[in-house]
Amino acid sequence: MIPHHGDHVADPRAFDNGRTFSMSEFMHRRSLALCALLALSLVAGCATPPTETPASDAPAVVAPVERPIAIEKVAPPEPAASEPAATAATEEAAVPVPVDPLRPEVQVDLNDEAARADLWMRVRRGFAMPNLDNDRVRNREQWYATRPDYVQRMTERGARYLFHIVEELERRGMPTELALLPFIESAFNPEAMSSAKASGMWQFMPATGRDFALKQNVFRDDRRGVLASTRAALDYLSKLYAQCGDWHLALAAYNWGEGSVQRAIARNQRAGLPTDYSSLRMPNETQFYVPKLQAVKNIVLHPDAYSLSLPPLSNHPYFLSVPITRDIDVDLAAKFAGIPTDEFKSLNPQMNKPVILAAGTPQVLLPYDNASAFIQQMSLHRGPMASWTAWVAPKTVRPVDAARQVGMSEAQLREINRIPPRMLVRAGSTLLVPRAAHRQTDVSERIAENAMMTLTPDQPAQRRVSFKAGKKDSVASIARRYKIGAVQVAQWNNVDVSASFKPGQSVLVYLTNTPTRSRPTRHASATRKSAPPPTRTASNKPTERVAKTDKAPARTAAGE
Repeated sequence: MIPHHGDHVADPRAFDNGRTFSMSEFMHRRSLALCALLALSLVAGCATPPTETPASDAPAVVAPVERPIAIEKVAPPEPAASEPAATAATEEAAVPVPVDPLRPEVQVDLNDEAARADLWMRVRRGFAMPNLDNDRVRNREQWYATRPDYVQRMTERGARYLFHIVEELERRGMPTELALLPFIESAFNPEAMSSAKASGMWQFMPATGRDFALKQNVFRDDRRGVLASTRAALDYLSKLYAQCGDWHLALAAYNWGEGSVQRAIARNQRAGLPTDYSSLRMPNETQFYVPKLQAVKNIVLHPDAYSLSLPPLSNHPYFLSVPITRDIDVDLAAKFAGIPTDEFKSLNPQMNKPVILAAGTPQVLLPYDNASAFIQQMSLHRGPMASWTAWVAPKTVRPVDAARQVGMSEAQLREINRIPPRMLVRAGSTLLVPRAAHRQTDVSERIAENAMMTLTPDQPAQRRVSFKAGKKDSVASIARRYKIGAVQVAQWNNVDVSASFKPGQSVLVYLTNTPTRSRPTRHASATRKSAPPPTRTASNKPTERVAKTDKAPARTAAGE
């Protein structure tokens, strides 16, 4: 026990190297010694917790040292054992992992009982639209029943995408009849293109695609993308159903346009007529649109009744999503996955060019069995993965000049970039070019997301010439005088091809800038004195000249 300063001390003197201390000095030295002893005991307690301390002493020792123990400065882990483990964990985290695009947090197990179930049964359980029963439905049932090969082809194509669409529909709480809509729109061909320029398995028009964030540029068209177009189509159908309150009307609006359906409904309301799908006056294609879907629904419900068979579909993802971080050629990506290029394109049909830009397309879709092989082969590959890159034209150039600058032939430049004859590449246009030694960096996100190509006609400059008509001047005579098309002269002056001009009437023509035509008035008077013989007028040469100049107004407008 440490004594207090007021206690009796038996020996009033102490000795240190023979020197004698006074009582006050002795007491001061004693206090310092006791404090040092207490500090040593505390340090000893921090290093080695007491094991046999009496219960009454435990609070005095344990309470002060509990906080420092949490620091754990003694006995740190050996670097040789911890560093390799941390490195391995980092490397493992850096390896891409294939996932289900809709449920990346769920590990796909093909041996799971649910994965071996029949996807067609799942589709049937989700049917929730009212049935339509009329002659048009029976007409379409008969059409499909007499074409078993066609039904077989489109259902086999649809097998790649149906699981993903059904998953998305169930996640949104939408009827699974909509999973059959691509059968009607495109026969499940993601590269389908209609005469009206609708594209993809869901057949988006360019403007509608842009409204639903489907990117359309030089390198990709998301209207054809499996994930993006499905997301956009279901967004659009949800919007239409919210407007119409009826799935049949929503489908009619998807086919015909929401404005057209609303006007048809308003017309029936004014006439006191019903406003359901079957009662509206619509184009023939839209009248058959929902009956087609109903016919396919009936076939899926009872294929045997139509002497048809459906291919078996398992209830698991056909494809997985694999991230990419570098630009890569389409052919090389297919090679890494061990699948034909056509199969790769069927899952990634949005690519417009033979290269995938990671900045714009950070993931690719691959069959379940090939996704891991792709990751392994990509990690083993040494050297560049893309042989193509982007080049932005600094000014308006001819294709031959652009080809010379990027080191490729004009024919190859035109083919890979789809440049027609007699066209110039306008400044700011993005072209696909070979990836040379000095162009090894990947394409930036700005170009990958916004690349466009604009062309302009390659033709001599034209100038606007206005003059007063003379006696007996007509569209035909002025066309002969300046060796241009009569149709052009008529269009420029807003008159008929057979019209004649009044003397003094202002006449407008556009002439090519050539030295021989620098003084049109003199040339015109000379032409009057020596009119061409009738036989030549009837020959093919003037007709050919007229045909060649029929596009001049458009070219002139583009030039202005």
